[in-house]
Amino acid sequence: MFDIIAIPMGYILKYIYDTIAFQNYGIAIILFTVAVKSLLLPLTIKQYHSTSKINELQPQMREIQEKYKNDKEKLNEELMKFYQENKVNPAGGCLPLLIQMPILFSLYYVISQPLKYMAGKSSEVIGKLYEMIPQGSDRIANMKDLSIITYFGRHTEELQKVNHMLKTEELFNMDFLGINLGAIPTWSFSNYFNPDTGVHSFLLLLIPILSVITSYISVKYSMHEVPQASDNQMQASMQKNMALISPVMSGIISFTVPAGLGLYWIVGNVYQIAQQKFMNTFVIKKHLNPEGEKLKEGTSTDGQVSKIHCRSKRHQKTE
Repeated sequence: MFDIIAIPMGYILKYIYDTIAFQNYGIAIILFTVAVKSLLLPLTIKQYHSTSKINELQPQMREIQEKYKNDKEKLNEELMKFYQENKVNPAGGCLPLLIQMPILFSLYYVISQPLKYMAGKSSEVIGKLYEMIPQGSDRIANMKDLSIITYFGRHTEELQKVNHMLKTEELFNMDFLGINLGAIPTWSFSNYFNPDTGVHSFLLLLIPILSVITSYISVKYSMHEVPQASDNQMQASMQKNMALISPVMSGIISFTVPAGLGLYWIVGNVYQIAQQKFMNTFVIKKHLNPEGEKLKEGTSTDGQVSKIHCRSKRHQKTE
């Protein structure tokens, strides 16, 4: 489904790996993630402006909802008229988010399936190579590409037997600062002392730890720097919960996927913090009132408010 986006992304990641990433998968992921998220920045800014405009109009919208609360048809008619008069699209805050989603999902596939999207291997070849891996920790059912790279990278004698399907140069360098990006972090300490697991180092635990820390800082920084509307207690409560849920989920997921995906998550969080700083300096400050106070247009550049608004609009139409 996402191949139409993932395939060209894979070629770009391979080009980065071969040219400016010193043939290191970790460096390639970092550079690629920064490049993709930088291209998405204009959509984030557009999302902010759209959501801010709608939040400014909330008092008038509530008046209309209260006035026609007993007439659903008239309510929808008046709301549409109100949107047209103020030249605002109620889905404007959702559209950029919807555009970003297939790109981000495609990025996930590219990072988790480098043999398919970077080396151009067919599913049939990948399946055959995967079946040659003995049952054990090297075999990750939903991460066949990374399993193949980890196993044949450590068993050069086995690689010679399949050189008609897999070349040495197609075994991407997964070592990043002593961390095997093809391995999955685990709390089982015995795996870190077993050379057959491919874990190699306790440094692997840094991936889930940094995922949690950077996720928490990213969410908290967004909430701290951009205050929420004082009359929207539900929205404020939801974002407080997000500040706790997001880091926990980041940590849990990081223990279920290879470290390469965890690295992508960490880089994305760090970029999110830098992006929020950029938004605060060059975008949000333009929406200050004459007294220098921020307007009641609270939003966060991670798209949370837009998601809330999308849900609220659907709820209004069903009232």
